[in-house]
Amino acid sequence: MAHIQLVKQTSSGLLLPATPESCDFLHQIKIGEWIHADFKRVRNYAFHKRFFKLLQLGFDYWTPNGGAITPRERELVSGFVEYLCESVGREHTPALSEAAEQYLNAVATRRTRDTALLKSFDAFREWVTIQAGFYTEHIYPDGSRGRRAKSIAFANMDETEFQQVYKAVLNVLWNW
Repeated sequence: MAHIQLVKQTSSGLLLPATPESCDFLHQIKIGEWIHADFKRVRNYAFHKRFFKLLQLGFDYWTPNGGAITPRERELVSGFVEYLCESVGREHTPALSEAAEQYLNAVATRRTRDTALLKSFDAFREWVTIQAGFYTEHIYPDGSRGRRAKSIAFANMDETEFQQVYKAVLNVLWNW
């Protein structure tokens, strides 16, 4: 299969070869011969670079936090405090919430005692892309689900879809 580049140079919609290789290929086609093609708009490299500058800006402003305690763990401790209050017939007080928070902070401190805080651009890029809605969902053998960011490689995404990704990522970073 030949990969050729064409450029629209007239308002009539006529496509002309954009490279010498494309010109050579078209000279091999006989006049009147039909050919079939799937067309993609070529990605704008400058726009691709601007996308990564946007991601880098978001990455530079991001400070990792709250990673030692998961939201589910916070929910579990909060639910346990509510359960205790209901069991003894007392109101939930700020002192109980403070005690639960102190406990979670102590657990977080123990978990991160020997851990260096590292930022990963690849992990950040993947998270932002998933939050923007451009991901595939996988079901693993244990029944759990996982999301993977779609590839934004030139070969995997055309310019139109890439523009949608850019807008969605900009919205994620702006609202985050």
